[in-house]
Amino acid sequence: MLRPRDLIPGADVVLVTLDSLRYDVAVRALELGETPNLAALLPPGGWEARHTPGSFTYAAHHAFLAGFLPTPARPGRHPRLFAAEFESSTSTGSGTFVFPEATLPQALAARGYHTVCVGGVGFFNGRTALGSALPNLFAEPHWSPALGVKNPDSARVQMQVAADAVTRAGSRPVFLLLNVAATHTPTHFYLPDVRRDSPDSQRAALRTVDAALPTLLDALRARGTTLLIVCADHGTCFGDDGYWGHRIAHPAVWTVPYAELLLQATP
Repeated sequence: MLRPRDLIPGADVVLVTLDSLRYDVAVRALELGETPNLAALLPPGGWEARHTPGSFTYAAHHAFLAGFLPTPARPGRHPRLFAAEFESSTSTGSGTFVFPEATLPQALAARGYHTVCVGGVGFFNGRTALGSALPNLFAEPHWSPALGVKNPDSARVQMQVAADAVTRAGSRPVFLLLNVAATHTPTHFYLPDVRRDSPDSQRAALRTVDAALPTLLDALRARGTTLLIVCADHGTCFGDDGYWGHRIAHPAVWTVPYAELLLQATP
C-alpha cells in the first residue's frame, strides 16, 4: 500500500474516475492490448477488482472524496489511502492521510494544494444545485458540453483541460479530480452503425480514453511525483440478468477496476 501520509503535502494527488466502466470490460481491453497507456501504469497482475461504495456517480464520488475509495474485492480489513476523521474507524492505517475536514479537496486546500475538478457527467455540469454540489468543493471546476457524454471526442478535450490546469498551477501542489465521460452511456457511437450500448461499445470508448491519456501523464510527469488513482466509480449493466444501467445492486455495477501508483517525474 502507498503511504499518502508521507507524501502530503508535496506530491500531486490525482483521482481519475472512468465513469461507469465495468471491470470485465477493462480487463478484456487490457487482454487484447487495446489500452497500452493504461497497461504501462498497471502492476503485472493488471487491474485490481474492487467493490465501489456507491452504485451511481453522485453517491460514489461523495464517498471517494471522504476517503472511501473502492474496497478490495476480498475478505479482510483494508487500510485506506485517505480518511476523514471518524471515531473507531477500522480502515485507518499507519500510512493513511487522516484529515479533520469533511472532504479531501477541503483538506488538501487547507494544506496549500490547488484543487481542480474536470467534470464529465451531469453531476458535474454546474447547471443546477445538484450539478454544482461536487464541483463547488474545488477551487477550479471545469465543465462544458465538449467535456460531456455526448461528445465522441470528450476524452481528448478533458485530458487537455486537465493538463492545462495542472500546468498553470506552477510550483503549487495540485489535487485533480478527472471524471471521464467517455465510458458513460451513450457509448454506441464509438462503433460504426451501432445503435445500442454494450460491453463492446464501452470498450471502444475506453480506447479513446487510453489514446488521450498521455497528454495528462506528460503534464504530471513534468511537475514531479504524483499519487495517481485510476478507477471506475461504478459499473453498469447491459442487459445482464435483465438489468440495464446502474444505481442497482448487481455484480456488474459493484465490481470496478482499480489501480493506485506513484507516477514519477520525467528524468
